[in-house]
Amino acid sequence: MSVTTEPTTIAMTALQSRLHAQCIFCGVDHPQGLRLVFNTHADGRVEAEFPCDRLYQGYAGCLHGGVIASLLDSAMTNCLFAHERVAVTGELSVRYLKPVIISRPAMVSAWLVESRAPLFILDGEVRQNGEIMARATAKFMEVRISDSGLAVGVS
Repeated sequence: MSVTTEPTTIAMTALQSRLHAQCIFCGVDHPQGLRLVFNTHADGRVEAEFPCDRLYQGYAGCLHGGVIASLLDSAMTNCLFAHERVAVTGELSVRYLKPVIISRPAMVSAWLVESRAPLFILDGEVRQNGEIMARATAKFMEVRISDSGLAVGVS
């Protein structure tokens, strides 16, 4: 079934603080973290700007493909947070369309395509100058939160 609920910044921020404070991409408590700020939209997607600093270069002048995949994964996780869901990546497929150029900002976005709890399917993309540079689709599995950490599956 398709998801029609509107995401909320409050839900996303609360789950980020509680569960992702040390995340290298969005965590506010990670000493070397990127502290990406994801914005929610009424259509269900989240997005954040990434500066594409030379520190994240792979081939000369290009953003490393692993960083692109991680950006997409982070956007998808934050999209689930915005929908008040906690899940882990089960499968991530990235299609690299064009090189993401270093020293030019890029936008990463993600949206929920299907929700069949405990399984969620999301899509995402990285854009630069309005052009899609990479696309991804992923399956996430909902997790239960306990005092001892995360456990896959819902009780």
